Amino acid sequence: KADGASMTFDYAGNGRLLVHATDELSATLNDLPDTHVVVLGAAEATPYDPAKRSHSADAPGAIRAASQQFAGQVSQHDFDLDATLLAKGGDPITIGVDVGDVVTKVQDAAGNRHRIAAAVEQVLAAGALPVVLGGDDSVPIPVLAAYDRFGPVTVVQIDAHVDWGGTIQDEDNGYGSPMRRAAEMPWVTGMLQVGIRGLGSGEAWQHDDARAFGDQIVTAREWHRRGAEAVLSERPAGERYVVSIDCDGIDLAAFPAVAMPTPGGLTYEDCLDLFHGLAARGQIVGLILAEYVPSRDDPQRLCAQIAARLVTVAIGLMRR
Repeated sequence: KADGASMTFDYAGNGRLLVHATDELSATLNDLPDTHVVVLGAAEATPYDPAKRSHSADAPGAIRAASQQFAGQVSQHDFDLDATLLAKGGDPITIGVDVGDVVTKVQDAAGNRHRIAAAVEQVLAAGALPVVLGGDDSVPIPVLAAYDRFGPVTVVQIDAHVDWGGTIQDEDNGYGSPMRRAAEMPWVTGMLQVGIRGLGSGEAWQHDDARAFGDQIVTAREWHRRGAEAVLSERPAGERYVVSIDCDGIDLAAFPAVAMPTPGGLTYEDCLDLFHGLAARGQIVGLILAEYVPSRDDPQRLCAQIAARLVTVAIGLMRR
């Protein structure tokens, strides 16, 4: 969106999702040109308090704004990607397009899940790969639900917490339950969680259930001790990965702008090693970034810059 227009998704009720711009231009995802990656935002999914906007409701816009700081340099060699994202004179449309945000309402959790899943499904049906800028910690649930006809997939989560909660505060699809809900989806055939530490979210039975499913849980300490190559060597070759980044999985010293700060975690370079290792071993077919809290960022929005860079490198690897 070179002109900075604000776009939103709305469900038209006829199986199509409209993209609305401020100048009243409308189109469908089917009208978009051929592209490798489609970026969309999703501010809210399933809050525990339907009267309060989520901690990450403003995150998609903040990440986009931070990306503008290096947008003019994407034709330069990117050492984090070990490639050039956009060759000079190249058409950025062939890499990816940003279609704006799914319409979400904090009071309409079921509708949010439906609209997010429908948007992602339409991206996949068009032959593109989705990059979803969350948004709260429950956004991965409807995103992964959209892969019903596009599996099998392995979920790779960067997080401080295992997120294998059952029903929390009378809600099955909230912030503490994404990986349990994902494990119930038949098309999710594998799971790798990296960066787990501290209290780790939940009682021991949650972790027991995760391991019984076949979840490969790698604590932050284990990751630092063994490294990406050793951890990923335990994965089967040729998997199709949906990477879900919960920002509290990143080292608190570098990324404090999260809802549940936990000492330790993966560094920016650790995340890059994981991305490159996955791309070398299989295919990254989707990315979700959740729980960046703009109100806890510093005035320079350094955490937003980290998030934007992680997304950019992932897009480059997904394009391959």
